[in-house]
Amino acid sequence: MSDDIFKGRGSKITPENPYLKRKEVVEHVEGLDAEKHTVRPVTKFYREHAKNGLSTNNSPDLPLNYSVNPYQGCEHGCIYCYARNSHQYWGFDAGLGFETNIVVKHDIDLVLRKQFEAKNYRPQTIMLSGNTDCYQPAEKRYELTRKVLELCLAVGHPVSVITKNSLIQRDEGVLSALAKKNLVHVYFSVNHLSPRLKASLEPRTATAQKKFALIRRFSELGIPCGVMVAPIIPALNNQDIPEIIRKSAEAGALAAGYTVVRLNGQVKDVFKAWIREVYPDRADKVLHQIEQVHGGKVNDTTWGRRIKGDGPLASMIGQIFSSAKGKYLAGRTMPALDFSHFNANGQMRLF
Repeated sequence: MSDDIFKGRGSKITPENPYLKRKEVVEHVEGLDAEKHTVRPVTKFYREHAKNGLSTNNSPDLPLNYSVNPYQGCEHGCIYCYARNSHQYWGFDAGLGFETNIVVKHDIDLVLRKQFEAKNYRPQTIMLSGNTDCYQPAEKRYELTRKVLELCLAVGHPVSVITKNSLIQRDEGVLSALAKKNLVHVYFSVNHLSPRLKASLEPRTATAQKKFALIRRFSELGIPCGVMVAPIIPALNNQDIPEIIRKSAEAGALAAGYTVVRLNGQVKDVFKAWIREVYPDRADKVLHQIEQVHGGKVNDTTWGRRIKGDGPLASMIGQIFSSAKGKYLAGRTMPALDFSHFNANGQMRLF
C-alpha cells in the first residue's frame, strides 16, 4: 500500500477494539476481507452531548485534578499518545480510528457553565486538555476551546492550557485578557527539534520553531508560558532536552516539565508498528530502553514511576533535564493563579 495514502497520519494500522464484537472491513467479490483503509483516510466528526464538562482524576502524578476535553480523538496523530486507548470506549480503534474519528462535545461550554454556577462548586485550576489537544485541527472549525476560555474569563476561573498546535495564536486576545487577571498559564509541548522526526512522530502538529516563536509572542503580550518536554523517548529524542529548554528560555518561557514515554494498552502495538517501519535500525534499542525505565516493560501503571520512570537511565534523563533547567530557567517561575476573581453568578446580580 502506498505511503501516500497515509500522508499526514501517524498510525497506519487499525488494531482490533477489544470492546467490540464487530470489525469494519471492505468485502471483495473474491470473498476476501481487506482492511478498511484502502484509500486515503478521511476524518469524520461526531456531535456528542457533554454529560459532564469536567473530567477528574485522583492521580498523585498529575498536578491538576480537573481537565476539560472538548474533543475525543485527535488528528495530530502523535504515535505515542496515551489517549489512543480511551478512544476504544467510544467504539473506535486506537490506531487510525483515533486519528480519523473525532468526537465533538458541541455544548461543552454550556454544560461547564452550569457546573460553575452550582452552589457547591469550588474552583480548582482546570487543564485544557488532559486527554486530547484542545487546539487540534477540529478547533478551527468548532471553536469550542475558545468558548471555554471566554467562559473562564467571564466568570474569573483559572485555567492552564497545553498544546502542540499554533492555532492557539488565534485566541491571543482572550488569553491576554485572562493573563492580566492572573487566570491563565500556557504550556507548549516540545519533545524534539527534528523536522524529519516530527513528520512521522507527530505529523499534524506545529514545528518546534513555531512553538518557540509563539512563546516569544505570548511572553511579549504578558501571557505566562512554559514548556513540556514530553514525552521523552530514550534513544530517539532525549538528546534534544538541553537545547529545547535553552531555546524555550530564550523565547521567554518561565517553567519546564517533562515525562518519559509509556506504552500502555494498544498504544504499544501502534508504537511498535511505527518504530519498526520508520526506524528499523534502532527499533530494538528504543524499545529496550523504554523497558529499562519502566521496570522491564514498555507499559507502566505504577504511580510515581509511570511519569518519570525509574532506574539508571531514568535518573540520567532526570539529571540532564534538571541541569538544563537550572542553567537556563534559574530564578523563573509561573505567576500564581488568582482565584479571587471567581464569580459564576455575577451577571445575574446586574438585574
